[in-house]
Amino acid sequence: MSLNPNLIDVSTDRGVTTLALDSPPTRNALSAPLVTELADALSACGKDPAVRAVVLTHTGSTFSAGADLKAPPGPYAFVDLLRQIVELPKPVVGVVDGHARAGGLGLLGACDIVVASETSDFALTEVRIGVAPAVISLTLLPKLDQRAAARYYLTGERFGTEQARSMGLVSAGAAELDAILDGLRSASPQGLRASKRLVTARVLEAFERDAEELVQLSASLFASAEAREGMTAFLERRDPAWRL
Repeated sequence: MSLNPNLIDVSTDRGVTTLALDSPPTRNALSAPLVTELADALSACGKDPAVRAVVLTHTGSTFSAGADLKAPPGPYAFVDLLRQIVELPKPVVGVVDGHARAGGLGLLGACDIVVASETSDFALTEVRIGVAPAVISLTLLPKLDQRAAARYYLTGERFGTEQARSMGLVSAGAAELDAILDGLRSASPQGLRASKRLVTARVLEAFERDAEELVQLSASLFASAEAREGMTAFLERRDPAWRL
């Protein structure tokens, strides 16, 4: 597999290809170029018979800060990326050692297994800039405890790895990664494909049922006056006008 992306670092070890989001200056924000390059890298992994599994991780201290407000991907492109991870015929293991925010949690929700260090933290910050976790609900809501989802969707609070595990976002601690990868290396490609289809069926039902409605909701929220104020306040590092 020959890939030379600018924003995705690619390496392979014993059948496991690691795709690392590699834009630390932007905290791996989900820009249009990064989303395109990640989609291309995933496509190459899906077609390569030598790849048994994919690890999706990051360089720098942040897995992803969410959508790049200066160069965001189109909503359909991001939906396609999330679905590509869910439908990839190889298991995808998300690995977090740091911060994950907003759309970054959508990527983790699309992964089959998520491993996080004990010092990692997470937040669904959309509500604080005047929008909502609309599109990423496709991968998150089928997996998350509903009470926990309500709290963190509505408040934008940060939460740690222990809470992320209890609510269904994180599967295991960092110490378990080697055992997980060894298990995947021991599994047959056919067995992995069939088993992944079983565990992703509910998520794909959400895509079929809700994707278009959530894209339209996201677009209308981002075009609103409140969202413009929220994004401007974020970029200017000040409180938005509605802060009490």
